[in-house]
Amino acid sequence: MQEPPYGAIWDLLKDGSVVPFLGAGASLMGRPAAQTWDGDHPAVLPSGVELAGYLAAKSEFPSKDRRDLEDLAKVSSYFSDLVGRRRLRQRLHDILNHDFQFGALHQLLAAIPANLLIVATNYDTLVEQAFQAADKPYDLVIYPNDQKDLAGSVLWWPHGAEQPRGVEPNLLDIDLAKKTVIYKMHGSVVRQAAQWDNFVITEEDYVEFLSRMSEAVPRIFYSYCESRSFLFLGYSLRDWNLRVVLRNLSRTLARRGDEELPSWAIQRGPSELEIALWRKRNVEIFDVPLDEFTARIRQEGRI
Repeated sequence: MQEPPYGAIWDLLKDGSVVPFLGAGASLMGRPAAQTWDGDHPAVLPSGVELAGYLAAKSEFPSKDRRDLEDLAKVSSYFSDLVGRRRLRQRLHDILNHDFQFGALHQLLAAIPANLLIVATNYDTLVEQAFQAADKPYDLVIYPNDQKDLAGSVLWWPHGAEQPRGVEPNLLDIDLAKKTVIYKMHGSVVRQAAQWDNFVITEEDYVEFLSRMSEAVPRIFYSYCESRSFLFLGYSLRDWNLRVVLRNLSRTLARRGDEELPSWAIQRGPSELEIALWRKRNVEIFDVPLDEFTARIRQEGRI
Protein backbone atom coordinates (compact mmCIF):
# COMPACT_ATOMS: atom_id res chain seq x y z
CA MET A 1 0.00 0.00 0.00
CA GLN A 2 1.33 3.45 -0.92
CA GLU A 3 2.29 6.12 1.60
CA PRO A 4 0.04 9.05 2.51
CA PRO A 5 0.76 12.37 0.75
CA TYR A 6 2.29 13.88 3.87
CA GLY A 7 3.29 17.16 2.26
CA ALA A 8 -0.13 17.77 0.74
CA ILE A 9 -1.93 16.88 3.97
CA TRP A 10 0.26 19.26 5.94
CA ASP A 11 -0.29 22.09 3.45
CA LEU A 12 -4.05 21.67 3.77
CA LEU A 13 -3.92 21.37 7.56
CA LYS A 14 -1.91 24.56 8.00
CA ASP A 15 -4.38 26.39 5.77
CA GLY A 16 -7.37 25.13 7.77
CA SER A 17 -8.63 23.12 4.82
CA VAL A 18 -8.91 19.77 6.63
CA VAL A 19 -11.41 18.55 9.22
CA PRO A 20 -9.73 15.97 11.50
CA PHE A 21 -11.97 13.23 12.91
CA LEU A 22 -10.56 11.50 15.99
CA GLY A 23 -11.59 7.95 16.80
CA ALA A 24 -10.75 5.53 19.60
CA GLY A 25 -7.26 4.75 18.32
CA ALA A 26 -6.25 8.39 18.68
CA SER A 27 -6.76 8.19 22.45
CA LEU A 28 -4.66 5.03 22.79
CA MET A 29 -1.54 6.36 21.08
CA GLY A 30 1.57 5.86 23.15
CA ARG A 31 0.04 3.29 25.46
CA PRO A 32 2.38 0.30 25.78
CA ALA A 33 0.84 -2.75 24.13
CA ALA A 34 1.53 -4.89 27.18
CA GLN A 35 0.01 -2.45 29.68
CA THR A 36 -3.13 -3.80 31.30
CA TRP A 37 -6.10 -1.63 32.20
CA ASP A 38 -7.65 -1.65 35.67
CA GLY A 39 -11.13 -0.13 35.60
CA ASP A 40 -11.18 0.46 39.36
CA HIS A 41 -7.78 2.20 39.35
CA PRO A 42 -7.28 3.45 35.78
CA ALA A 43 -3.79 4.67 34.92
CA VAL A 44 -4.54 4.86 31.20
CA LEU A 45 -7.63 5.16 29.04
CA PRO A 46 -9.40 1.91 28.13
CA SER A 47 -10.04 0.54 24.70
CA GLY A 48 -13.67 -0.01 23.76
CA VAL A 49 -13.23 -3.74 24.29
CA GLU A 50 -11.75 -3.21 27.77
CA LEU A 51 -14.52 -0.83 28.78
CA ALA A 52 -17.14 -3.27 27.51
CA GLY A 53 -15.54 -6.08 29.49
CA TYR A 54 -15.49 -3.99 32.66
CA LEU A 55 -19.15 -3.01 32.39
CA ALA A 56 -20.08 -6.59 31.53
CA ALA A 57 -18.38 -7.86 34.69
CA LYS A 58 -20.03 -5.20 36.87
CA SER A 59 -23.50 -6.03 35.54
CA GLU A 60 -23.17 -9.83 35.28
CA PHE A 61 -23.75 -9.61 31.55
CA PRO A 62 -25.43 -12.90 30.62
CA SER A 63 -23.77 -13.70 27.30
CA LYS A 64 -20.37 -15.40 27.19
CA ASP A 65 -20.02 -14.93 23.45
CA ARG A 66 -16.87 -12.89 22.83
CA ARG A 67 -18.57 -10.81 20.14
CA ASP A 68 -21.21 -9.76 22.65
CA LEU A 69 -18.72 -9.13 25.44
CA GLU A 70 -16.66 -6.85 23.18
CA ASP A 71 -19.67 -4.88 21.92
CA LEU A 72 -19.61 -1.70 24.01
CA ALA A 73 -22.99 -0.45 22.80
CA LYS A 74 -24.71 -3.75 23.58
CA VAL A 75 -23.06 -4.14 27.01
CA SER A 76 -23.80 -0.51 27.89
CA SER A 77 -27.46 -1.03 27.01
CA TYR A 78 -27.64 -4.01 29.35
CA PHE A 79 -25.84 -2.14 32.15
CA SER A 80 -28.16 0.85 31.76
CA ASP A 81 -31.28 -1.33 31.79
CA LEU A 82 -30.20 -3.41 34.78
CA VAL A 83 -28.22 -0.98 36.94
CA GLY A 84 -29.55 2.35 35.71
CA ARG A 85 -28.47 5.18 33.45
CA ARG A 86 -27.33 7.30 36.39
CA ARG A 87 -24.97 4.58 37.57
CA LEU A 88 -23.63 4.10 34.03
CA ARG A 89 -22.84 7.81 33.81
CA GLN A 90 -21.19 7.72 37.24
CA ARG A 91 -19.03 4.74 36.26
CA LEU A 92 -17.96 6.45 33.07
CA HIS A 93 -17.15 9.68 34.90
CA ASP A 94 -15.06 7.83 37.50
CA ILE A 95 -13.11 6.06 34.74
CA LEU A 96 -12.52 9.15 32.59
CA ASN A 97 -11.97 11.80 35.26
CA HIS A 98 -8.18 11.50 35.47
CA ASP A 99 -5.14 13.36 34.17
CA PHE A 100 -4.34 10.95 31.37
CA GLN A 101 -1.41 11.97 29.19
CA PHE A 102 -2.38 13.35 25.80
CA GLY A 103 -0.37 12.09 22.85
CA ALA A 104 1.75 13.42 20.02
CA LEU A 105 -1.28 13.62 17.72
CA HIS A 106 -3.11 15.91 20.14
CA GLN A 107 0.03 18.06 20.45
CA LEU A 108 0.23 18.25 16.66
CA LEU A 109 -3.34 19.50 16.36
CA ALA A 110 -2.72 22.13 19.02
CA ALA A 111 0.41 23.32 17.18
CA ILE A 112 -1.26 23.85 13.79
CA PRO A 113 -1.38 27.60 13.15
CA ALA A 114 -4.79 27.62 11.46
CA ASN A 115 -8.14 27.51 13.18
CA LEU A 116 -9.73 24.09 12.82
CA LEU A 117 -12.99 22.25 13.33
CA ILE A 118 -11.95 19.07 15.16
CA VAL A 119 -14.58 16.35 15.44
CA ALA A 120 -13.99 13.79 18.20
CA THR A 121 -16.18 10.79 18.97
CA ASN A 122 -14.20 9.87 22.09
CA TYR A 123 -15.45 10.69 25.58
CA ASP A 124 -12.07 11.75 27.02
CA THR A 125 -10.60 15.26 27.20
CA LEU A 126 -7.16 14.68 25.63
CA VAL A 127 -7.69 17.16 22.80
CA GLU A 128 -8.80 19.87 25.21
CA GLN A 129 -5.84 19.16 27.51
CA ALA A 130 -3.38 19.52 24.62
CA PHE A 131 -4.86 22.87 23.60
CA GLN A 132 -4.78 24.09 27.18
CA ALA A 133 -1.12 23.04 27.53
CA ALA A 134 -0.30 24.93 24.32
CA ASP A 135 -2.26 27.96 25.58
CA LYS A 136 -4.33 27.90 22.40
CA PRO A 137 -7.97 29.04 22.69
CA TYR A 138 -10.86 26.91 21.51
CA ASP A 139 -14.62 26.70 21.81
CA LEU A 140 -16.15 23.40 22.93
CA VAL A 141 -19.44 22.04 21.56
CA ILE A 142 -21.00 18.84 22.94
CA TYR A 143 -24.08 16.89 21.91
CA PRO A 144 -26.26 16.77 25.08
CA ASN A 145 -27.56 13.22 24.97
CA ASP A 146 -28.21 13.03 28.74
CA GLN A 147 -29.81 16.46 29.14
CA LYS A 148 -33.37 15.70 28.09
CA ASP A 149 -34.42 19.26 28.93
CA LEU A 150 -31.96 20.38 26.25
CA ALA A 151 -33.14 18.00 23.54
CA GLY A 152 -32.82 19.74 20.21
CA SER A 153 -29.86 21.79 21.42
CA VAL A 154 -26.10 21.60 21.71
CA LEU A 155 -23.99 22.62 24.67
CA TRP A 156 -21.56 25.41 23.79
CA TRP A 157 -18.67 26.58 25.93
CA PRO A 158 -17.16 29.71 24.34
CA HIS A 159 -13.47 29.96 25.14
CA GLY A 160 -12.97 30.65 28.84
CA ALA A 161 -16.60 30.02 29.83
CA GLU A 162 -17.19 27.98 32.98
CA GLN A 163 -20.81 27.13 32.16
CA PRO A 164 -22.22 26.10 28.79
CA ARG A 165 -25.00 27.69 26.83
CA GLY A 166 -27.78 25.54 25.44
CA VAL A 167 -28.20 26.59 21.81
CA GLU A 168 -30.36 25.26 19.01
CA PRO A 169 -27.89 23.68 16.54
CA ASN A 170 -28.96 25.81 13.60
CA LEU A 171 -28.69 28.97 15.70
CA LEU A 172 -25.11 28.29 16.83
CA ASP A 173 -23.16 31.41 15.87
CA ILE A 174 -19.42 30.77 15.76
CA ASP A 175 -17.05 32.31 13.21
CA LEU A 176 -15.10 29.19 12.25
CA ALA A 177 -12.59 31.30 10.33
CA LYS A 178 -11.55 32.97 13.59
CA LYS A 179 -11.95 30.18 16.17
CA THR A 180 -10.92 26.58 16.65
CA VAL A 181 -13.87 24.42 17.67
CA ILE A 182 -13.68 20.99 19.29
CA TYR A 183 -16.94 19.23 18.53
CA LYS A 184 -17.69 16.18 20.70
CA MET A 185 -20.31 14.60 18.47
CA HIS A 186 -21.09 11.69 20.80
CA GLY A 187 -20.76 13.48 24.10
CA SER A 188 -17.91 13.77 26.57
CA VAL A 189 -16.94 13.64 30.19
CA VAL A 190 -16.85 17.16 31.65
CA ARG A 191 -14.29 16.69 34.35
CA GLN A 192 -14.96 19.82 36.39
CA ALA A 193 -18.76 19.46 36.31
CA ALA A 194 -20.19 15.94 36.13
CA GLN A 195 -23.71 17.29 35.66
CA TRP A 196 -22.72 18.17 32.08
CA ASP A 197 -21.43 14.68 31.25
CA ASN A 198 -23.09 13.26 28.14
CA PHE A 199 -22.55 9.92 26.45
CA VAL A 200 -23.86 8.41 23.25
CA ILE A 201 -22.88 4.87 24.19
CA THR A 202 -25.83 2.44 24.30
CA GLU A 203 -27.53 0.93 21.26
CA GLU A 204 -30.56 3.08 22.03
CA ASP A 205 -28.38 6.20 22.16
CA TYR A 206 -27.02 5.53 18.68
CA VAL A 207 -30.46 4.82 17.25
CA GLU A 208 -31.80 8.08 18.71
CA PHE A 209 -28.81 10.06 17.46
CA LEU A 210 -29.18 8.61 13.97
CA SER A 211 -32.87 9.53 13.95
CA ARG A 212 -32.07 13.12 14.94
CA MET A 213 -28.71 13.74 13.33
CA SER A 214 -30.00 16.05 10.57
CA GLU A 215 -31.11 18.45 13.31
CA ALA A 216 -28.55 17.52 15.97
CA VAL A 217 -25.45 18.65 14.07
CA PRO A 218 -25.11 22.43 13.70
CA ARG A 219 -25.71 23.65 10.16
CA ILE A 220 -22.58 25.78 10.21
CA PHE A 221 -20.52 22.60 10.69
CA TYR A 222 -22.10 21.00 7.64
CA SER A 223 -21.46 24.13 5.59
CA TYR A 224 -17.86 24.29 6.77
CA CYS A 225 -17.23 20.62 5.91
CA GLU A 226 -18.54 20.89 2.36
CA SER A 227 -15.44 22.74 1.16
CA ARG A 228 -12.82 20.82 3.14
CA SER A 229 -11.03 17.50 3.10
CA PHE A 230 -11.59 14.94 5.85
CA LEU A 231 -8.85 13.16 7.80
CA PHE A 232 -10.02 10.11 9.78
CA LEU A 233 -7.58 9.16 12.53
CA GLY A 234 -7.87 6.11 14.76
CA TYR A 235 -11.08 4.64 13.36
CA SER A 236 -12.11 1.16 12.29
CA LEU A 237 -15.21 0.44 10.24
CA ARG A 238 -16.14 -2.01 12.99
CA ASP A 239 -16.76 0.96 15.30
CA TRP A 240 -20.33 2.12 15.93
CA ASN A 241 -18.95 5.64 16.24
CA LEU A 242 -17.52 5.62 12.74
CA ARG A 243 -20.59 4.07 11.16
CA VAL A 244 -22.70 6.88 12.63
CA VAL A 245 -20.21 9.53 11.46
CA LEU A 246 -20.13 8.14 7.93
CA ARG A 247 -23.92 7.97 7.82
CA ASN A 248 -23.95 11.57 8.94
CA LEU A 249 -21.54 12.60 6.18
CA SER A 250 -22.87 10.32 3.45
CA ARG A 251 -24.10 13.08 1.15
CA THR A 252 -20.97 15.17 1.65
CA LEU A 253 -18.67 12.19 1.01
CA ALA A 254 -20.63 11.21 -2.10
CA ARG A 255 -19.67 14.53 -3.73
CA ARG A 256 -15.97 14.24 -2.90
CA GLY A 257 -14.93 12.61 -6.18
CA ASP A 258 -16.76 15.12 -8.37
CA GLU A 259 -15.41 18.13 -6.50
CA GLU A 260 -11.84 16.80 -6.25
CA LEU A 261 -11.77 17.13 -2.47
CA PRO A 262 -9.62 14.25 -1.23
CA SER A 263 -10.24 12.55 2.10
CA TRP A 264 -7.97 10.14 3.92
CA ALA A 265 -8.14 7.52 6.66
CA ILE A 266 -5.10 6.41 8.65
CA GLN A 267 -5.69 2.92 10.02
CA ARG A 268 -3.27 0.20 11.03
CA GLY A 269 -3.92 -3.19 9.43
CA PRO A 270 -7.22 -2.59 7.62
CA SER A 271 -8.94 -5.64 6.15
CA GLU A 272 -9.63 -5.93 2.42
CA LEU A 273 -13.29 -5.32 3.20
CA GLU A 274 -12.50 -2.14 5.12
CA ILE A 275 -10.30 -0.88 2.28
CA ALA A 276 -13.13 -1.45 -0.18
CA LEU A 277 -15.70 0.22 2.08
CA TRP A 278 -13.53 3.28 2.68
CA ARG A 279 -12.88 3.70 -1.04
CA LYS A 280 -16.58 3.32 -1.82
CA ARG A 281 -17.03 6.43 0.34
CA ASN A 282 -14.35 8.32 -1.61
CA VAL A 283 -11.88 8.02 1.26
CA GLU A 284 -8.34 6.86 0.50
CA ILE A 285 -7.05 4.60 3.27
CA PHE A 286 -3.42 4.18 4.31
CA ASP A 287 -2.01 1.36 6.43
CA VAL A 288 0.25 3.44 8.68
CA PRO A 289 0.59 3.55 12.49
CA LEU A 290 -0.79 6.78 13.93
CA ASP A 291 2.44 7.61 15.72
CA GLU A 292 4.41 7.28 12.46
CA PHE A 293 1.86 9.39 10.58
CA THR A 294 2.00 12.06 13.29
CA ALA A 295 5.81 12.17 13.26
CA ARG A 296 5.92 12.56 9.48
CA ILE A 297 3.37 15.38 9.49
CA ARG A 298 5.36 17.15 12.21
CA GLN A 299 8.49 16.80 10.07
CA GLU A 300 6.67 18.35 7.11
CA GLY A 301 5.50 21.26 9.25
CA ARG A 302 8.71 21.52 11.28
CA ILE A 303 6.67 21.77 14.45
